[in-house]
Amino acid sequence: MEAGIVGLPNVGKSTLFNALTSSQSAQSANYPFCTIEPNEGIVPVPDSRLETITKFIPPQKVIPAMLKLVDIAGIVRGASEGQGLGNKFLSHIREVDAILQVVRCFSDPDVIHVAGNVDPLADIETIEIELMLADIELLENALPKSERAARLNDKEAKLRVEVIKKCQAQLATEQPLRALEFKPDERKVVIGLGLLTAKPILYIANVDEDDLAGQGPMVQKVREYAQKVGAGVVHVCAKLEAEIAELNAEERAEMLAAVGLTEPALSILVREAYRTLGLQSYFTAGEKEVRAWTVPVGATAPQAAGVIHSDFEKGFIRAEIYNLDDLVTHETEAKIRQAGKLRVEGKNYVMQDGDICHFLFNT
Repeated sequence: MEAGIVGLPNVGKSTLFNALTSSQSAQSANYPFCTIEPNEGIVPVPDSRLETITKFIPPQKVIPAMLKLVDIAGIVRGASEGQGLGNKFLSHIREVDAILQVVRCFSDPDVIHVAGNVDPLADIETIEIELMLADIELLENALPKSERAARLNDKEAKLRVEVIKKCQAQLATEQPLRALEFKPDERKVVIGLGLLTAKPILYIANVDEDDLAGQGPMVQKVREYAQKVGAGVVHVCAKLEAEIAELNAEERAEMLAAVGLTEPALSILVREAYRTLGLQSYFTAGEKEVRAWTVPVGATAPQAAGVIHSDFEKGFIRAEIYNLDDLVTHETEAKIRQAGKLRVEGKNYVMQDGDICHFLFNT
């Protein structure tokens, strides 16, 4: 699973990406399309629960969950018709599972805005329109072929025709596809088609250093819009976060304290991106390592075991599970077991965020 960072040119997305991935690359030039090919990075998902676990189960190493991010070239109005990087930009978005849209919420005469003035809602609208237009074109092209196959009693094609028409009706109302409810079989069709506006989205309000709390009027407008469409919002100061990312741990703590932050805003952003992707973590804990493993929300115990190794899923017998509160209360796994708090779960168990697990399996 991966998330793509998108936005209009000069909104700060590449600065943000470099900070997220602790990139030491030179600062991007102040002009559109400085990012030509999508840059990729793997970032750890900050999780204080790992630190708590290691207090009671000291390991040789600690491995957090990881998140893949893609920095995608800036979009401009008319991208769906080939303006700017056009189809290249859109094809890169098709490959990601969620969209992180950076929205400029600061004024700076030294940083040009492609539209001539800073208006976060207009920026959001520009990208949303381009993605909807691209989806409309894709559906129009896909429908005739699917209809021909459906006339030959192809059941999958019949379903695809129904889904395409359902999506076309939604887009005709100028609303994105993520606002639609899809049944599981319909969702598979949507994913297979690579529809852009069906992807979940998180808005990142890029603020200046005078609004680190994200209380400015432009950020409030983004929050109000996001609430209406059921999306999340995180505010960050990409410029400041880039500076913080270059510091060592001690200097970072001092700088955070100086600006009144308890943790880098990037930590909040990564956790929200993780959530936007529909992901959650479970843990394994032992002397060799304490590790966070990533599974989709709704994954069963065998599926979670399969993340460690496919043989674990194939030969799954049962899972022994406890939670962090149990560990804090009883301090050791032996005492958790003695207290009757170690749960034994079978193949139908749906994993909960934060489960600490041992899997039993046949090879």
